[in-house]
Amino acid sequence: MALIPSTLGSAGPLSSDLLDLQVTEHGPHARVVTVTGEIDALTAPKLGTTLTAQLAATSVLVIDLAKVRFLGSAGLSVLFAANELAIRENRHLWLVFHYRGIVSRALEVTDLSEQFNIAETVVGALINSL
Repeated sequence: MALIPSTLGSAGPLSSDLLDLQVTEHGPHARVVTVTGEIDALTAPKLGTTLTAQLAATSVLVIDLAKVRFLGSAGLSVLFAANELAIRENRHLWLVFHYRGIVSRALEVTDLSEQFNIAETVVGALINSL
């Protein structure tokens, strides 16, 4: 598993307390974006840019949201747009998060859960994508 440089390096303006994005390659056709921190109006555009770039480069994209502390409407919009792009481009996009956590509640309250492929673990998402 090769580590691909994060779109937001440690010197980036959004990398410290608000949002950290790590991208890892899993074989030739899958990547995982691990998101840590807060996804709000300030940080959502960087997440959107990262997800769009990764969907252009791979056929399977897993977004690990287990370490997300806040998910606002701007973040939900970015995830929904990435999912729509994946569908249009015949790619597989999976969300991974804790079922009783922030992301789960945000998706349930907005009735968006049914729109996404959801897995309990990154490994589970990668296996289901084969």
